[in-house]
Amino acid sequence: MGVGGLATSDMVLNIGPQHPATHGVLRLKIVLDGERIVSADPVIGYMHRGVDKLFEVRDYRQIIALTNRHDWLAAFGNELGIVLAVESMLGMEVPERAVWLRTLLAELNRVLSHLMFLGSYPLELGAITPVFYAFREREEIQAVMEEATGGRMHYMFNRVGGLREDVPAGWTGRVREALTAVRRRLPDLFSLVSGNDIVIARTRGVGVLDAATCAAYGVTGPIARASGLDLDLRRDQPYLAYAELFAPGGPGRVVTRSAGDCMARLEVLLEQLEVSLDLAQACLDRLETLPAGPVNQRLPKVLKVPEGEHYAVTENPLGFNGYLVVSRGEKTPWRCKLRSASFSNVQVLSEMLPGHLVSDMVAILGSMFFVVGDVDK
Repeated sequence: MGVGGLATSDMVLNIGPQHPATHGVLRLKIVLDGERIVSADPVIGYMHRGVDKLFEVRDYRQIIALTNRHDWLAAFGNELGIVLAVESMLGMEVPERAVWLRTLLAELNRVLSHLMFLGSYPLELGAITPVFYAFREREEIQAVMEEATGGRMHYMFNRVGGLREDVPAGWTGRVREALTAVRRRLPDLFSLVSGNDIVIARTRGVGVLDAATCAAYGVTGPIARASGLDLDLRRDQPYLAYAELFAPGGPGRVVTRSAGDCMARLEVLLEQLEVSLDLAQACLDRLETLPAGPVNQRLPKVLKVPEGEHYAVTENPLGFNGYLVVSRGEKTPWRCKLRSASFSNVQVLSEMLPGHLVSDMVAILGSMFFVVGDVDK
């Protein structure tokens, strides 16, 4: 019975399945007591393609085209995991120039992903202006990524053994100019986001996620680090050139916060953006000292991987991105399983949302920085 003898009951509310642009098609089934959330059930599968099985009927070079697409904001990072796995199984060493170019492109791709969320998250809270500033900076980086790879979203630039081709003449100089321009204007975006009283009021103390829950649900990336989990594969299990970049005295550092709320997640993303720019700058400096040379290895017409299995995991912009490859010595994998970052970031919503008001739900949802294609695969 409700107040004054009036009968009350919980309301079941469907949020979605709509397409809020950046994230993709997600449905939340929410049970409300008045305006307070009692329970929340993320309903996924609206974008499911069965990508694990699509991997298994394509050869190792064709798989790269599919890995581009599950997290459409981190295509280059998606490609890396599968080529690193295959190269490890082949015992193949990649040319040094390709290693540093891969690291540079991975960090530029990370900048693009973070800028998208830094622009779209305030938009979800009702602030229109920041997205224009974020996209202005994205276009600077997009231009050099497109010049090198030919693509804006799906780069298809990695190959087993290195990269498709070398970057154009003068490209590193244009990247340096783009980084300088982005750095010069970033304070405008930072002040609009972290210095905004309305954003602070909507995010501080809202959607607190503790470190234990992060660990239990397998949450990784910026969200986990905002809750105090000091995890970053670039430092902890280095690949590409990250061992050197994250060595003492290097430009690499892991950004963490302890509050675990929406504001902490936003702050981690803002600071990580600066770290990625530092890493990209260091890669440029190193590339300028390297002699001209190949960026790939010659491969046989039919690429067969020796029998065995390997799990390659990389630090994607949204968290751990892993590929388990099992080979029986054929040109296609016998099993290829993708572990994507966004899945855990979404399933933990069932723990986070109960107890909050409906008005806080969008603030929490947007701060989880997920891509539904990365959830549904």
